[in-house]
Amino acid sequence: MDLVAHHVRELGFNAWANRGTWNALRAARVTPTRAVAVLAHIAGAEWLWLERLGKSSPAVKVWPELTLAEIDRELRSLAATWHTASQELTASELERQVSYTNSKGEPWVSRVSDILAHVTLHSSHHRGQINHLLAAAGEKPPYVDYIECVRRGHLDQGWPAELEWTGG
Repeated sequence: MDLVAHHVRELGFNAWANRGTWNALRAARVTPTRAVAVLAHIAGAEWLWLERLGKSSPAVKVWPELTLAEIDRELRSLAATWHTASQELTASELERQVSYTNSKGEPWVSRVSDILAHVTLHSSHHRGQINHLLAAAGEKPPYVDYIECVRRGHLDQGWPAELEWTGG
């Protein structure tokens, strides 16, 4: 598998896992406020990275205050935007250097491939936090591991054929 296909699959997994996490929060009898805030942060941070990559993005804070319904809307839009962006990836685009200023005001330059890896890892880190918060509240955390996404065939075409959203 080439590096472009690898990143397409990881971005697809990320969208699938974000959806599964949202579904779990929506279904929870007890929804930890902090878990909702962390999922909103995932959405806010992903929009910020898309903007840094030169993609059209709404003005969203890194830690936005969003309801579950608003997060639903953001995650749906993010999935569509990442899918479009993933279809535009080329080997040379992955090597492109992106200049940006981080949230601390520091200037940085990163390769697109490193940014894409960061987006997926950052979101995975925070989904783990959400799972912990759900478990602590007596709720069942969603099984949104990468290998589960692969085992279920969701990435057979590189991107989940259907991002099933329950409710919303």
